Amino acid sequence: MYGALDISTSGMMAQRARMASIAANIANRSTILDDKGNVNPYRARKVIFAPGDPQASSPEGRLLGVHVAGIELDQGEFNYRWDPTNPYALKTGEKRGYVPEPNINPVVEQLNAMEASRAYEANVVAAETTKQMMAQALRLLA
Repeated sequence: MYGALDISTSGMMAQRARMASIAANIANRSTILDDKGNVNPYRARKVIFAPGDPQASSPEGRLLGVHVAGIELDQGEFNYRWDPTNPYALKTGEKRGYVPEPNINPVVEQLNAMEASRAYEANVVAAETTKQMMAQALRLLA
């Protein structure tokens, strides 16, 4: 009876994790130094979803919903900005004079945030509708 609610709530939890990852990406879009002060731009984080709930107590519960399988670093190439006077500009190689920047596109991140928000809202509506249907069914049985 509660499987439908589990599906919606697992979707909400997954989208919440996705929004946290997107927020971290946007917040770090100009971070080019690591914690030791070396030039090592921030890499975008991408949330990976998988079907089911591996922590469910029942076998059929493991087939329902979605869960976060992991958060991976985007291994795409960094963005580069021409600024040979910058102290963090590359000194050698074909990218000499360019400053490496995180591989984050703020427009794409904003679109991902809108999509995650709408998916979260859809799961809220599905959970509310499920609760109303269960309440109506209990009223009919009583």
